[in-house]
Amino acid sequence: MIYTITLNPAVDKELVVPALEFDTVLRSQKINVDYGGKGFNVSRILKSLETDSVALGFAGGNSGELLRDGLESLHIDTDFVWVSGETRTNVSIVTEIPSHYVKVNEPGPTISTEELKTLRQKVVQLAKSGDWWVLAGSLPPGVSTIIYADLIKDIQAAGAFVILDTSGDALKHGCAAKPFLAKPNDAEAHMLTGLPVNNMSEIATAAKMIQAAGVGTVVISLGKAGALLVDGDHVWQVESPVIQESNPIGAGDSMVGGLVWALSQGMPMVDAVTWGIACGAATASMPGTAVGTKELVDTLHPQVKIHQLESFT
Repeated sequence: MIYTITLNPAVDKELVVPALEFDTVLRSQKINVDYGGKGFNVSRILKSLETDSVALGFAGGNSGELLRDGLESLHIDTDFVWVSGETRTNVSIVTEIPSHYVKVNEPGPTISTEELKTLRQKVVQLAKSGDWWVLAGSLPPGVSTIIYADLIKDIQAAGAFVILDTSGDALKHGCAAKPFLAKPNDAEAHMLTGLPVNNMSEIATAAKMIQAAGVGTVVISLGKAGALLVDGDHVWQVESPVIQESNPIGAGDSMVGGLVWALSQGMPMVDAVTWGIACGAATASMPGTAVGTKELVDTLHPQVKIHQLESFT
């Protein structure tokens, strides 16, 4: 089974207006509501790939019920810890043409010690040998930056595998807990190591340092340029196929979804990364916040290019 954990999910509400003006009443021409959260996005691309997952995390109030109902309408199973606060709502005000926006993110509900304890107990009960877990996204108020490190230890003690995709101190502490795989971007790799990341050679050196600190496999996401993989003693550059980009939001989460899907199928790591890149490219080519279809992923996958960086073998 594949599990995704989203600790600070959100209802994402987008209001489309003719123009951004201040000190007046704006009237929305269209409203879009999405179920926000990095782990949720992973579960969505997994469903597109015809693979089940269970989405875990904190949820509360009417907004939490909206998230649950929305995910279940997509046939994604959920197993939330219900909290006393209200799940956050993030609001974007977007113009059509030319495209400009203002986005305001709420901090999220404050999580109590007891609610956090309940989540950890749930994870320990669910974690089984051979399962895959994706821990992704930011933290709500009241949750320590060591939470992912704690969860990694709990999950991997049961013989399951963890993929970590977060940022800041949560990423730093999480990597110290030695997850199976970490997926920072180049800026986060710089934050973790202090090394420059201005070219592929420098990025590879930083990735090798992260691996040397105990992370089993490191995938550095590079947006349109694809990714860099450090697996064992080998370093690979994986180039994304050329697409007509529509909306890159969520493409990195789809990349993680493609990765965990391929790994759960027993594919070698180097092949799994190519499927991750194909999924990310497929989602980036979709309008709005839609994720890539299986048909599109299958079409793009043969166009992913991969080669080994010889100087690092």
